[in-house]
Amino acid sequence: MATNIGMMDSGYFVGRNEILNWINNRLQLDLSRIEEAASGAVQCQMLDATYPGVVPMHKVNFDAKTEYDMIQNYKVLQEVFNKLKIDKHIEVNRLVKGRPLDNLEFLQWLKRYCDSVNGGIMNENYNPVERRGKGVKERNPKGSQKHPKSLQTSNMDNPGSDDTIDLDKALGFRQGKKHAAAGRANSSREVQALSEEIAGLKLSVDLLEKERDFYFAKLRDIEVLCQSPELENLPMSVAIKMILYAADAKESALAQAEDYLTQFTNAETKAENDA
Repeated sequence: MATNIGMMDSGYFVGRNEILNWINNRLQLDLSRIEEAASGAVQCQMLDATYPGVVPMHKVNFDAKTEYDMIQNYKVLQEVFNKLKIDKHIEVNRLVKGRPLDNLEFLQWLKRYCDSVNGGIMNENYNPVERRGKGVKERNPKGSQKHPKSLQTSNMDNPGSDDTIDLDKALGFRQGKKHAAAGRANSSREVQALSEEIAGLKLSVDLLEKERDFYFAKLRDIEVLCQSPELENLPMSVAIKMILYAADAKESALAQAEDYLTQFTNAETKAENDA
C-alpha cells in the first residue's frame, strides 16, 4: 500500500496546518509546530490509533528530548513498519534534527497512509490519552549526582579559613551580578536573533508552499487534459501519465515513457512500410 504513494500523490500537497489539525484532533494533543512531532512518539501513536494494539506503547517515550531517546522511538516505529510490511524508509537522522520540511514530508506520507486504511476512520473506542499513559516515563535516575562536601566540613579540615571564605563570597557575589547582567543582555540579543531567523524560515516555508501549489496546479491541469476522452488513448498522453503516476520517487519514469513512444513509433512505421 505504501509503495503506491508517489511524490506526486495529493497527500504530499497537504499543508502544515491541516497536518497539525489532524494530529491534534485524532490524538487530543495541542501541537502548534510541525517540529514538535520530531521525537517520533506522535508517529508511533498515530499507527497505534490506526492499528490498535500493534504498537508496543510501553516502549514509546513521549518525553523524549535527546536524540538518543528519539532514535529509540523511531526504532519502535520501524519495528511496527516491519510487522505491518510497510515498505517506507525512515530518514531518522534528518527527522530527529527537528527540520520542519523533513518532518512535514514524513507526516504528509503518514496521513496519506492512515487515511487509506479503513477510509481514515479511527476506532471510536480508542482513547489516545489513556494509551499515552502507557508510554515510557521520563527517566530521572537517583544518586547520579555527587554532592560536594559541606562548608562546615571544609572548615574543619582547613582551620582558620573563615575570613578567606567570606572574602571569596563577597567577591563572588559582585562578579556574579556583573555576569548575570551581561548574560541577560546576551540572552536578549540571542532571542532577538533567533526570532528573526524563525521569521525568515517561516517566510521561506510560505514561499515554498506557494511555489509547490503553483506547480501542482499545473500538473493537475496536464493530468485532466490527458484524461479527456479525446486524448487519453493517444501515445503522448499515455507517456505523460506514466511520468505523473510513477510510484518510485528515486527513479525517473522518463526513460520508460521514451521507450514506450519509441516502440509505438517503430510499430507505426513498420505498419506503414508493410502497407
